Amino acid sequence: MTDSLDLSLLPTTDVAARRDEVVALVEAHAGEIARELARLRGGDFGSHDFDTARGTWTVKYEGGDVQYLRYDDGANEVYVVSTHQPPDPAALAAAIDDYPALVRAYNDHVASLDGVLDGIEMDVPDVASTEAVVAERDRILTQIRDVCTEMAGQLHRAEGTDYGTFTARVSGTRWELKRERDRVSYLRVGGEGGRYLLSQYRSPAAVDVRELVTDVPAFVTAFNDHVAALQSDLEGVSG
Repeated sequence: MTDSLDLSLLPTTDVAARRDEVVALVEAHAGEIARELARLRGGDFGSHDFDTARGTWTVKYEGGDVQYLRYDDGANEVYVVSTHQPPDPAALAAAIDDYPALVRAYNDHVASLDGVLDGIEMDVPDVASTEAVVAERDRILTQIRDVCTEMAGQLHRAEGTDYGTFTARVSGTRWELKRERDRVSYLRVGGEGGRYLLSQYRSPAAVDVRELVTDVPAFVTAFNDHVAALQSDLEGVSG
């Protein structure tokens, strides 16, 4: 029954090849738009819409390259350039017919920015130096570290362990000195999530030093009371 029917199929090779050729040309040209947009925006990622008389083009770029080029005429949407799949040839043809309008819209956009920065003058005051603040902070921290190192050494001698802590409440806030043998690991105020006056990793903010330094003597006094209590506990003990 099929002998009288013409069932031969036309090959799609030529159409697909021509489509791929057109897409490659557009991708290369739109790549220039993407790179210029990235320079203009000052970033590697972004997108921009350009309106034409027929529709809207969206140029999305990543790392200065086209991630996709989309055309929407209100009735149909086609990704002329995409990382997923090539466009339908008929939809591509309709979009390409409007591509020159995209280029004009891009050029008009750039031209609209011409002279936008003209006449701007910057009278910026000199940036203040933090050198004096940092030097004073470091001087105070050195004194605190020296005292805490002495405390760590005394604890190491008294406790005989390689690791330990001494805690005390000062003005209702928990202070903790952590040591490794006779060296200070940290001095933390406020428990977990608190502020570090001494640390192996970074220096505290100057405002924290100013706020907390007045309680350091009370912390040392609490330590001295702790040592005195240890001595009292041993009084009268005979060997």
